[in-house]
Amino acid sequence: MHFSPAEHPSMKPPGFRYSLYNALVTPRPIGWISTMSSDGVVNLAPFSFFNMCGGDPPSVMYCANGNHREGGPKDSLANIAEVPEFVFNLCTWELREQMNATSATLPRSVDEMSDAGLTPAPSVRVRPPRVAATPIALECEVHQTVELPSSETTVNTMVIGRVVEIHIADDVVVDGVVDIRRVRPLGRLGYQDYVDVAEPFSMRRPA
Repeated sequence: MHFSPAEHPSMKPPGFRYSLYNALVTPRPIGWISTMSSDGVVNLAPFSFFNMCGGDPPSVMYCANGNHREGGPKDSLANIAEVPEFVFNLCTWELREQMNATSATLPRSVDEMSDAGLTPAPSVRVRPPRVAATPIALECEVHQTVELPSSETTVNTMVIGRVVEIHIADDVVVDGVVDIRRVRPLGRLGYQDYVDVAEPFSMRRPA
């Protein structure tokens, strides 16, 4: 089968019960992004449109899609206009419930990190805190925002950040490498589904 997104903007072609677009590019790393407003209110939200986008110097990106229920851009986009910094907090199996809790739409005045029962840890070079319980966190300074193609109902904006500090928990490092089995990061699939990276395998690139 094939279908045109322009003909089926709901991404539900005949025979499908749910939007299937998010199930087509998987698994995706989850960008658990902490930002801060100029008033000091912390926002923590998971983004399934997230990835690395540069290695030297290192950079990452997340995409804020849609608007806040109270109107205007979502907090993770509004905040970086005031404080152009953010932290990527790696979401793990142990933190899955807290990550899911931070996906709720809450008033702008609510600190999602505190609301989810998470302890903040101070960052080294940026103002937004990191999640203390995560084994890996990347402090980022905003490099650029890019307006992506949008529709009448959804505004899509990419936020690109340059990584300026990296935090790695000592207990996930074994023999000079990050042991992914100890980290157990989560990936986003389609619908309401996730994947736990617990059984990696290795392949050598051809010469």
